[in-house]
Amino acid sequence: MIIKGRVWKFGDDVDTDAIIPARYLNTSDPAELAKHVMEDADRDFPKKVKPGDIIVAGKNFGCGSSREHAPLAIKASGISTVVAKSFARIFFRNAFNIGLPIFECPKLPENVLEGDIIEIDTESGRIRTNQGEFGANPIPPFMRELIEAGGLVEWTRKKMAARK
Repeated sequence: MIIKGRVWKFGDDVDTDAIIPARYLNTSDPAELAKHVMEDADRDFPKKVKPGDIIVAGKNFGCGSSREHAPLAIKASGISTVVAKSFARIFFRNAFNIGLPIFECPKLPENVLEGDIIEIDTESGRIRTNQGEFGANPIPPFMRELIEAGGLVEWTRKKMAARK
């Protein structure tokens, strides 16, 4: 699968409170969460982001609390993927659990500008930019299955339905 989109850049240590502020955690409705995604980092971000856009960030993206609301808000906003130098471990797992593809690529943040269009091959991990090509860890086959199914819950439902 190829993911292509416009870049939005963020720095290091973007925590889950910056991704979706705690004051909005009284809902799990993806559409409502999307209205507030990244607003503490960029007040107008929810209004500017378009389907297919890509977040590129520094190290330790998604640190902080273990809430699934963070990757859910990102996915619901239309962001197609997040590429970062590194991810907080629990955010990494939560992203795949809800069907949001993410990529670790330590060199990318310094080699793209906000607004650039980049292209990611999910199988090979190759990221094409105006500055050249960069390697990210490809998504393993099982994790690609989760993404294609829409996350762990949908993957499980499909597997259970196939057994009946």
